[in-house]
Amino acid sequence: MKNPADYLSSRVFEARRPRRELQPVVAYTDAVQAIEQALADAEKYKYLLMRALRRHHDELADVAPLTVVPASPDATRVLPLYPAGLPLAA
Repeated sequence: MKNPADYLSSRVFEARRPRRELQPVVAYTDAVQAIEQALADAEKYKYLLMRALRRHHDELADVAPLTVVPASPDATRVLPLYPAGLPLAA
């Protein structure tokens, strides 16, 4: 998977604004083309991920269901990460 900067790496050039240092600049059409390429790659990766999830789900369906074992009294207690008095996030 490409890094987001890799889509623009060949399209960036430096320009000097009056009384300032050189700054990286990308043309509008190059930026649009890079975004379209990134979206196309994202669709490809989404397809590959969904296919892998379906295959994994099918493999799990072939395996016999597991029996549920009740928790033993000496099982480790799970504690919350945050204190109970904190307000919930908005």
